[in-house]
Amino acid sequence: MDIFESVVVAFWVMLPAYVPNNVAVLAGGGKPIDGGRTWGGRRILGDGKTWRGTLFGTLVGAVLALVLSASAGEVGATLDVSLPTFPPAAVVALPLGAMLGDIGASFLKRRTGRQRGAAFPGLDQLDFAVGALLLTFLGAFDWAMDTFTLPVLAVVLVLTPILHVTTNVAAYWLGLKNEPW
Repeated sequence: MDIFESVVVAFWVMLPAYVPNNVAVLAGGGKPIDGGRTWGGRRILGDGKTWRGTLFGTLVGAVLALVLSASAGEVGATLDVSLPTFPPAAVVALPLGAMLGDIGASFLKRRTGRQRGAAFPGLDQLDFAVGALLLTFLGAFDWAMDTFTLPVLAVVLVLTPILHVTTNVAAYWLGLKNEPW
C-alpha cells in the first residue's frame, strides 16, 4: 500500500469516527449525561456531554458508514484505491467509540480540575480516535486487523490532530464553538 492509498483508506475508515463529535456540537443541548451530578466536588462530565448530542452523533456516524459502504466500489474505482466496506459491528463501533472516547476525555478533564472548554493538549486531539479504534477492535476485530494496518494507523495518528485542530478553528470562526480547540 503506497502513501496515497494509506491516506485515502485512513480518512475513509475514520470518517464515521471524525464526524460524530462535530455533529454532536450542532445537535447538542438537552439533558447532560451526568444529570448534573458531581464526584469529588466536580461535575462528572459537565453540561457539554448530552444524551441528544451523543445519540445524534452516533446515529449520523453510523449512517455515514453505511453510505460509505454503499459507495466504496465506485469511489475506490475513481481513486484507483481498494476501499473497505464496513461490517455492521464497525458501523456502530466507530461512531459510538468516538463519542465514548470524547466522554472519557471529559471525565479526565473534570478529574484534573479543567473546566468545560479548557484545553488538554494531546487528549483533545486523539480521545475520539482512540475510543473509536478501541471499540472497533473489540467489536469487529478481524475487520479492524485487516483494515488498520500499520501504515493506516500511522496516518490516523498524524491526520487526526491536523483535522481536529482545523475543524475546531473553523467551528470557532463560524460561532459554533466558544474556543478554537
